[in-house]
Amino acid sequence: MTKKFPTVSVIIPTYNRAHLVGRAIKSVLEQTYQDFELIVIDDASTDNTEEVVKSFNDERIKYLKHDENKGGAAARNTGIKVARGEYIAFQDSDDEWLPVKLEKQMKVFEAASPEVGVVYTGFWRIESNKKIYIPSEKVARKEGNIHAELLRGNFVDTPTAVVKKDCFAKVGIFDERLPRLQDWELFIRISKDYHFKCVDEPLLISYYQPHSISADQSALIRALKLILEKHFEDFKKDKRVLASFFANSGDLLCSGGEFRQGRSYLIKAVKAYPLNIKYLGAALVSLLGQRVYNRAATSYRKIRDWFFKAED
Repeated sequence: MTKKFPTVSVIIPTYNRAHLVGRAIKSVLEQTYQDFELIVIDDASTDNTEEVVKSFNDERIKYLKHDENKGGAAARNTGIKVARGEYIAFQDSDDEWLPVKLEKQMKVFEAASPEVGVVYTGFWRIESNKKIYIPSEKVARKEGNIHAELLRGNFVDTPTAVVKKDCFAKVGIFDERLPRLQDWELFIRISKDYHFKCVDEPLLISYYQPHSISADQSALIRALKLILEKHFEDFKKDKRVLASFFANSGDLLCSGGEFRQGRSYLIKAVKAYPLNIKYLGAALVSLLGQRVYNRAATSYRKIRDWFFKAED
């Protein structure tokens, strides 16, 4: 019998990336694992993205275009809804897969127990002249039940993940209300019901784009607030995790101009975990006003960056 559907559906959301999306598509088509369909969701681009996509002569490519710009989460959700594969993989229009990525992930799925819902890989993040490997050694638990570890921060990047389609049926798709961090919030939900497996080697190259949504600090602040609202019951189970969330949010709010609210978050961090001297120091400095806080925060980041550079 002829196989009716592909095993994997690869989804690429894109918006005005005609100069980049070709590289992403090429990196998918050149995979050593070939049992896939490639769904490109054009989020109402105004450049020649459609022309670039249709220049690839491959019957596995499906091109869909939104009538209006809805954002990356909505584009991925459109792809999920039309996907025919048992597994869903994601690629970003400005990233690049290494050729053996899918093959290695599908071999892990073949040997994995039914409780495994996600297989993800490590990746290189390229920003200016910096090359950073993620997940870092600081991530204590990279596979299995990683729910508690994910609450500390995301280390599973969307283009690194292959997800069982059943996961979306159980926990839902991407939350389109989030302007950022949609992948982190989704993986928090999935990790409540499924285990993760990690291919701990760089099988993706992620290129930081300074004008992307990931560079928008105000969007980050809005996303953090909504994630805390949705998952507060999980965060509060560990006072250190909750305090860290409050402290990071407070610093972002202070740096982003919402100083009064940022200071309240820093104080919440101290109340959640008063034994952390760093949180206490940040809260005390914030009482001296925004100008003093910003100077102190800038000095702290310079010292921290110098220290980690010296360690390397």
